[in-house]
Amino acid sequence: MDVLVWGLVGLLACIAAWRFYRAPAVYIRRFVFAFIHVLYRLRFQGRRFVPPRGPALVVCNHVSFMDALVMGGGSPRPLRFLMDRPIYESKRLNWLFRMVGAIPVESDRRDPGNVRRALEEVSRALRNGDVVMLFPEGRLTSDGDVKTFRRGLDLILSRDPVPVIPAALSGLWGSWTSNCHGKALAHFPRRCRARVALYFDEPVPPGQATRQSLEARVRELKAEADRWVETGKP
Repeated sequence: MDVLVWGLVGLLACIAAWRFYRAPAVYIRRFVFAFIHVLYRLRFQGRRFVPPRGPALVVCNHVSFMDALVMGGGSPRPLRFLMDRPIYESKRLNWLFRMVGAIPVESDRRDPGNVRRALEEVSRALRNGDVVMLFPEGRLTSDGDVKTFRRGLDLILSRDPVPVIPAALSGLWGSWTSNCHGKALAHFPRRCRARVALYFDEPVPPGQATRQSLEARVRELKAEADRWVETGKP
């Protein structure tokens, strides 16, 4: 009987390993979704606005180093993240970033031609029908407010006019992964199970989005998300 049980356990483990090997991003997203629910009291709104198929660009404010996990877990579709190369090349996490298809980008000043190569990879992803996610501010906020969106967003949209989904995060400012109390990750967590909101808005049709209009809409969305974080009421 023990042999039969252990054989069954081994078979199930092999099946799970095979399925993970064939579609690792799916299982990583499920794990992340469960993980962030343990850490935070989450509210998602507008997830239906992420199209079930076809290319799209998601733009969001950048609050903390947890943003990508919340975005990746909250999105109904896998996201191809555009991220800083130094973070992408982290010895401990590079395997994960590669597995989920993150796209590294570095400034031309440090690596001439890198921005062009990153934009080409973004184009390939969009033309392949993927959803690409970026934080147009380019860095973590220093005061919790939404900063000016950088022109890289215009470059992407000029190359590939696709639907653009504005999104906003609230509740992570003040966490140990934000710059609220000094440099992010430089101190221990001060609270657990904080309210965190991720709001998506209706897609802006291809060719109609501008950097300024998207920034304005993300600010409006963030204000809506802030109200729930502060009061617990929509």
